Amino acid sequence: MNIETSLPNFLPNALRQPQAVVQALQDRLLARMVELCYLHHPFYSKLMRREGLEPRHIRNCAELERLPPCSKTEFLADPDSFRLNPEALGNAGTLWKVVYTTGTTTGRPAPVYVAAHDHFAYMFGFQDRQDIIGLRDTDRLINLFPLTNFPLGAFARAADEVAAVGAAIVFGHTGRAEMGFPLNRPLDEAVAAVARHRVTVLWGVAGFVRRVLIRARDLGADFSSVRMVMTTGEAASPAMRADFRMRMAELGCADTVVVNRYGSTEQGGTMIECTDGSGFHSVQPDQLFHEVVDPATGKRLADGESGHLAVTHLNRRGTVFLRYMVGDVASLDHAICPHCGRTSVRMSSTPVRSGDIIKIRGALVNLANLKSTFDRSRDIDEYQIVVRPQDEADVFSMDELVIRLAPAQGSAAVGERVAEEVQRLTNLRPRIEIVGRDEIYDPITASKPRRIVDARPPR
Repeated sequence: MNIETSLPNFLPNALRQPQAVVQALQDRLLARMVELCYLHHPFYSKLMRREGLEPRHIRNCAELERLPPCSKTEFLADPDSFRLNPEALGNAGTLWKVVYTTGTTTGRPAPVYVAAHDHFAYMFGFQDRQDIIGLRDTDRLINLFPLTNFPLGAFARAADEVAAVGAAIVFGHTGRAEMGFPLNRPLDEAVAAVARHRVTVLWGVAGFVRRVLIRARDLGADFSSVRMVMTTGEAASPAMRADFRMRMAELGCADTVVVNRYGSTEQGGTMIECTDGSGFHSVQPDQLFHEVVDPATGKRLADGESGHLAVTHLNRRGTVFLRYMVGDVASLDHAICPHCGRTSVRMSSTPVRSGDIIKIRGALVNLANLKSTFDRSRDIDEYQIVVRPQDEADVFSMDELVIRLAPAQGSAAVGERVAEEVQRLTNLRPRIEIVGRDEIYDPITASKPRRIVDARPPR
């Protein structure tokens, strides 16, 4: 059965199209995607048959709610079962590249297959919608994502976005790969590359970009060409973005633009704030459908209600997800953006990793509040929030909240102030540990900071 059609599968300037036009395309693309999955997708073919569903039952995005959502647990258990059978897809299914996300149950990274069709669709989206990102064809961007043993999604896709716009790219090659070839470079060399190449845009994980700006100040590096920072892969709170702007101004950067992006390797796309606090716009509404669901029931929640963000691919031929819960709690807003007039759906609340809301000593604590407070502090270079048993030898020991801090130069007395602030926000008195920057986050060995560590054994 050939269900590919000659009808257009994208919308030029999709972020400003009437919502009814976008929805009509989404419905048509979803119907085709569901049929492909029913015929050629190991995981969803099995799931739909188990649930008594056929493609005729899911003809549009409203009817998608009939399909139970899935999560990273199912994906990591068998990543290959989420790949469409390439033999059934012709040239569109030809493998273009493989990127990887966090580890499977065996400890190995999980592959996300990018078909030729997907690669061209991704590049088209960013060529057509570069105005919301702000990249220019005259920019020189430095890729500050780490060079690791396997291609991280953001590392590989940075070149794709730059190529789509027609800009130039420099690779920092930070991190540490264990392949026997000395290709990785230290942080100081990444800072030097910014100055040497007159880089205009820094792009990386928020925590690492911040370390680059801090180190540039330490070294007195010339960052006068830098006009913009883009962050993804780690939440950048309003306080952290304000910190970026302050540091960029102190370094004499050409401008202090900060582009806040939200995405994941599995999603294969991105959401971007048009301005601080606007909410994250879906940049590819003709490729991705976003909804917020109740994970217990699978019910789709209304705008403004908080639940688990789920992503559905509308037009992919490699790894495909339908109603895939990415692990973040958020809410959506389908109203036209009051800031820029774009019509695409926005993630209206700051997403919270589901692991950020945890129970300590019997009480639910939103550790995202602590992260925001620490991001705002100029006295702290790095931090980590740890929950662990007071007595590690006792499986029933009381919980202990530990804050590990790397104070900024000349701020050694920050510990007591932080302890008081944590107690005010959580009603818990933490233990403070003062350590070095790299003891919390070593950019040579880790792709991004691990801000929250729950070290308690299962009970």
